[in-house]
Amino acid sequence: MTKKVAIVAVAQMGHDEIFNLNIREITYQVVKSLLAQAGISREEIGTIITSSSDYWQGISCSNSYYYDAVGGYLKNSSKTEEDGAFAFLYGYLRVMSGHFDTAVVHAVTKMSEVPESSTLTNMYADPFFQRPIGIDDLSAAALQANLYMARYGITEEQAAKVVVKNLGNARNNPYAFKKEKVTVEDVLKSERLAYPIKALDCAPESDATCAILLASEEKAKQLTEMPVWIKGVGWSVDDYFLGDRNFLNGGLKRAAQKAYAMAGISKPLGEINVAEICEPYSYQELLWYEQLGFCREGEGGKFIDKGMTSLDGKLPVNPSGGVLAANPYVARGLIRIAEAALQVMGEAENRQVPDVKTALAHSTHGLAGQHHSVVILGK
Repeated sequence: MTKKVAIVAVAQMGHDEIFNLNIREITYQVVKSLLAQAGISREEIGTIITSSSDYWQGISCSNSYYYDAVGGYLKNSSKTEEDGAFAFLYGYLRVMSGHFDTAVVHAVTKMSEVPESSTLTNMYADPFFQRPIGIDDLSAAALQANLYMARYGITEEQAAKVVVKNLGNARNNPYAFKKEKVTVEDVLKSERLAYPIKALDCAPESDATCAILLASEEKAKQLTEMPVWIKGVGWSVDDYFLGDRNFLNGGLKRAAQKAYAMAGISKPLGEINVAEICEPYSYQELLWYEQLGFCREGEGGKFIDKGMTSLDGKLPVNPSGGVLAANPYVARGLIRIAEAALQVMGEAENRQVPDVKTALAHSTHGLAGQHHSVVILGK
C-alpha cells in the first residue's frame, strides 16, 4: 500500500540575504529556521537529503563542506548531485518507503562564487564533439528557440510577455533577486546574446538556499494543521546528445503524464490552480505550457496573449517570479516546490493566489531541458 507523504514546513533565503555569508552559515540558518517552524529538533530528523554541485560550488565533494551544518552528523543522509528537485523526489521516496518518518531536503547554490554559467554548462556537453565548439546552456537554448519560432510562429513579443509578467510578479517576492518593472519594448531592445535570445530573456545568476521538511502521514498530522500532500510525481531524462533529441517534444510531456496519472488529473488546465515552472529562458515557459498540457502544441504564445497565466488568469504561472527572477542553478527546482507548497498552505504572502487547492511544481536541468521533473501538491 502506497504511503502518504506531506510537506510540513519550508524555509528559504534569497540572494541579498546570503551574498556575504558562506555555504556553512546559510545552510545552518535555513535548516534551523525549518526545524523551528515544525517545532522539532535535529535528533528527530529521520534522514537528510541534500543537493549541491561540485561544478556550481567550485569544490569537489561539495556536500562535505556543509554536511554538519545541515544536521548530517551521524545521520542517515545522502547527496543528490545537481537538481534540488531530484533531492526532493529522493527524500519523498525514502519517507514513502516507511523506513523514515521525517526527511529534511536541502539545496544550495552561490553562483556569485563560481565561473560564469556558460563555462560550467559547456562541461555538460560531450567532450569530443560538442564541447570543443563551445556549446553551452545559452547556445543550446537559442537552437531550441529558433526551431520553436520557425515551426509554430512563436514571436519574440510573446516571449517578452513572459519576462514582463514574471519580473512584475517578483516584486511581491522577498526572496527574488531580479525585480523590475519592464515593458515588452524593454525586453526587445535589450542586448541580443544568441538569436533570438536577448539579455532580459535570460535568468540571472543568483544565490539562494532552500529547505523542505517531509513527513509521513501520521507524523505530518502531529507537526502541522496544514500538511501539503504530495499527490503525484514524475520525471524523465532525455538523450545526452543534442542531435538525438526532439527539442519541442522532450521529456517534460512524459514526466507530466506520470505525475497527472498518479494524482488523478485528467484536465490540468481546469484542475490545477497555480503552477511554478522552471523557465531559464522566456520562450521556454511558453513551450512548457504546451508540454504540461495547459494548451495545445504550438499555442503557448496564444496562451499568454490571452492572459491565461497572469495572477488573475485562469492558471497563474510563477507568482513568485520564477527562475527569470532568481536562478540559483542547483536550488531553483526545490524552490519551485517550496513556492508551490506555500501557495497550498495559503502562506505565500503578497504573492498568494486565492483558493489554491492543487499546485504544480516543475524543474528542468541540463541543456535545453534535458531532464524534467513534475510534482503535484494538494490539500
